[in-house]
Parts: sequence; structure tokens; C-alpha cells
Amino acid sequence: MTLDRATDLFIAHIKVERNLSPHTVAAYSRDLARLLSFLDDVNITEPKQVTTARLTDYLLHLADEGLSARSRARALVAVRGLFRFLVADKHLDADPTETIDAPRIGRKLPEVLGEQAVEQLLAAPPTDTPRGLRDGAMLETLYATGLRVSELVGLTIGELNLNAGYLTVVGKGRKQRIVPLGEVAADRLQTYMDLGRGHFVKNPREAGVFLTGRGKPMTRQGFWKLLRRHAAAAGIRQPISPHKLRHSFATHLLEHGADLRAVQAMLGHSDITTTQIYTHVSRARLMELYRDHHPRA
Repeated sequence: MTLDRATDLFIAHIKVERNLSPHTVAAYSRDLARLLSFLDDVNITEPKQVTTARLTDYLLHLADEGLSARSRARALVAVRGLFRFLVADKHLDADPTETIDAPRIGRKLPEVLGEQAVEQLLAAPPTDTPRGLRDGAMLETLYATGLRVSELVGLTIGELNLNAGYLTVVGKGRKQRIVPLGEVAADRLQTYMDLGRGHFVKNPREAGVFLTGRGKPMTRQGFWKLLRRHAAAAGIRQPISPHKLRHSFATHLLEHGADLRAVQAMLGHSDITTTQIYTHVSRARLMELYRDHHPRA
């Protein structure tokens, strides 16, 4: 079997059997295409020709190319997944990645917006135009729920339960979760659904909640653009992204006494250690408040 064929089988496996998201499948495909190009340059075309030493050379090559430790670690995940799959399917006797250690990654604390900056951002979209109603509902929903941007733009009408005050979201790994929705966000969403969304609808059967002028669901890139535009209008000078609002949602909840397990469930984290990074942010914020306001700090 060639490496090209082995990679095709693996990609089909993660797409169909493991049901990974299109974004994850695309990332794996890019990482493995880079590996195959490297191996082809040294005349390695079959999985059985790949050794641990050669894969170590590959990771060193990525470092020489300027890839960060995080990017190299992600590349190794894809490579390891491929060879574990080949061993499990009896195409290989041994996994050449078994003894390779992942590059060490320093955990970076997430950046967040202060509560006043969030208030300014949420107040930025006008409330007298369909576009402003849509943008305001999107921003309010993102901060109220901590959704990933892909989850936000992918929301459908059937996933809204505004009377009961929650959303049903299909997140990473096609896992479904229920996320509470506060009164303010629910009201803003309802106003958009009643007075704004109809201006964007071209196809009555369109189920997407947040639509563009063409009547299609908003894209991730489109939301990034409107977020930056409203941040500028609100006078926010620091860099901003949808993920920063997600970080802010989690951090502000914890600062106001929310339970860590509840925040984990709302964010859709499968591992509590992923959520625990926000406790460090919260403690850092408490220390900052202490230094700023205690008379003997």
C-alpha cells in the first residue's frame, strides 16, 4: 500500500467512522499532505518504509521551517493518528510514532475583555435596522452562551427555545449540549427573529438563524468582520476575536461565582482540565483588583 492510499483511507475513517468535523478533517489533511511531501522528497512512498528516525527528522524540519511548538504538536497528532490507524487495521506491525514525544507547549492564558468593554461592544449595533438587530443578537448570544463561532453561525431555528431560555447546540465531535440563554439575549434574539430576520430571508425553507443579505447563513469570516467593525465603533482598541468573547464569557462567570463543572458543560469541554485554565485567569483578575484597590497592596 502506498502512503497516498493509506492517507486516503485514514481521512475517510475520521470523516465517516469517527465523524470528526469538516474543519478538523481539513486540518488533518493539510498536516498529512505536508508529511507526504517531505517523505516523497527522500523517496519514501510506503508506510512500511517510515521509521521513527525519519519522523523525528520531519519534526525537526518543521521547526527549521519556523513552525511553532503548538503547530508541530498538532502535526504530530495527525501523523500519530495515521499510523495508529494503519496498525489497528493490520496494514503495519508497529507504530513508528510510539516513542516520539510531542513538542513542549507553554500554556498561554486566554485574553479576555473587561466587563465594561463587553457592555460597550454589545451596545454598538444600532437597534433600528435589520442588520443592526441581527448583529446585536449575534453578539449578545455569543457572550451569553460562550458558543464557538462555528456553533453560533450554524444555529438553526429548531435549536432555539427562547420561551424556556436555552439553545441546543451540536458541537465538536457532533456532541449535543443544552446551553442556558439569559433574558437579555433571549429578548434580543426574539426581536431579531420578529423584526429583522424576515428582511434577509430569500428561501422560506432556510433554517439558519443568522442570515446574510443573500439569504444564506452567516459565515465565520463574515462574523469576524462584523465583530471587528462593531468593536471599532465601541472604541475597543485591543485585538478582538469571537474566541475572546468565549473566553470572556467563561472568565466572567467564574469571577461571579459560577461552578467550574457548570462552565465546562456550557462550553462543551470534554475534559475539565481544559476549563480549569479560566480559574487561572480569574485569579489573575482578582490579584489585579487587589493591587489596584487595596491600600497596602
